Amino acid sequence: MRRRKFLQEMGGTALLLSAGNLPALAGGHPLRKKIGPNDTIRIGVIGMGIMGFNDVATALKVPGVEWVAACDLYSGRLQRAKELHGKELFTTRDYREILGRKDIDAVIVATSDNWHARIATAALEAGKSVYCEKPMVHKIQEGLPLIAAWQHSKKTMQVGSQRVSSVAYAKAAELYKAGAIGQLTCIEANFDRQSALGAWEYTMPTDAGPATVDWDRYIAGMPHEPYDPRKFFWWRNYRAFGTGVAGDLFVHLLSGIHVITGSKGPEKVFSSGQIAYWKDGRDVPDVMTSIMHYPDSKEHPAFELMLRVNFISAQGETSTVRFIGSEGVLDMGYNGFTITHHKMPAAPGIGGWDALSTYPQAMQDELMRKYDQKWSKSQQQSNDAAPTVYREPEGFDEHVEHFKNFFQGVRTGSPVVEDPIFGFRAAAPCLLANESYFQKKIVYWDAESMKIH
Repeated sequence: MRRRKFLQEMGGTALLLSAGNLPALAGGHPLRKKIGPNDTIRIGVIGMGIMGFNDVATALKVPGVEWVAACDLYSGRLQRAKELHGKELFTTRDYREILGRKDIDAVIVATSDNWHARIATAALEAGKSVYCEKPMVHKIQEGLPLIAAWQHSKKTMQVGSQRVSSVAYAKAAELYKAGAIGQLTCIEANFDRQSALGAWEYTMPTDAGPATVDWDRYIAGMPHEPYDPRKFFWWRNYRAFGTGVAGDLFVHLLSGIHVITGSKGPEKVFSSGQIAYWKDGRDVPDVMTSIMHYPDSKEHPAFELMLRVNFISAQGETSTVRFIGSEGVLDMGYNGFTITHHKMPAAPGIGGWDALSTYPQAMQDELMRKYDQKWSKSQQQSNDAAPTVYREPEGFDEHVEHFKNFFQGVRTGSPVVEDPIFGFRAAAPCLLANESYFQKKIVYWDAESMKIH
């Protein structure tokens, strides 16, 4: 009934949906008042790597935001920060100096994964609002304590999976809930790459060494080991510092999937993979597949999720998220989606792989006569409709919207679109994918209580 109503409203024709009249679907609400000097939010950025520089550039596009401090353990990045922003920018290798400043309202945490929970917790305890890059935590056991610290602090915390602020994902969620694809049965999602840079072999600075990298602070709290530039500049490739393809890329996919389905997470996770090509010392797979079972809930029936990352794919740089339902398929792209509608005929069909032809001719004729008598020609045909197509409005930027939403929360205390509960529920299954891979077993998860069982 929901699908019939949906198709009637669509008029049964191809539709290029416009966002012109969409009411704040993505949660990235525009600021409704002029920003005065007293409304300025002063930020410090902890971790000036790729995401640190990208995040601060995006944050500064939001009115009323001022960048006053930067922290990194490699001196070259601090030098670059001053080149871009000016000599007045405060720089340090010790993030605690930023947390101790009373003139800083919020921090962006864009460090290696193993520092996320430690720094975010300390920032909340210091009275700062926090924007933390994904995955929110490095280990499962860090999730609930960080959520508790956030709740106790009463401060704003946003996790950085920008798809949560995508207007395309918000519109897809609206149509999915309206029954556009019928009953969801499975989702196929992937990130594929074919390059050394895509596989995290980033270009290293020419002056990298113990004199320019604060290695001892980087490994603080861990068993001591000698300086290794790969573990510092290519940290995503090492379990001690990063979370591999699952924590970096699966979490993007799950964040968007949870937006559309309203799910809190799977109950079973199983992974398989290998280091197939990039044998550069990394200890995480470069090809990995995970299967996750999502149970029945009030938001959706049970479905299967199949995730894949392949860092040596002849397809090159590709990412797809395909929601397969009983009456349609929703294909998400980078800036929109397409829904193809296909409903099974009411009639069950007759024969089956030409089985009818194996019967005597008189019996074939009798079966066909009775079948045509019971089912009309229209009932024997599939009930297809023209595809539904949506593209984001020109100029829309989900990264900016995500920061707009964060800073609105900082100013007003309003809820954000990706708080630590949502962020942990997106990250945890990805960390469990790693656990399954390394332990070679199915891992069971309670998404409601956010605990392994």
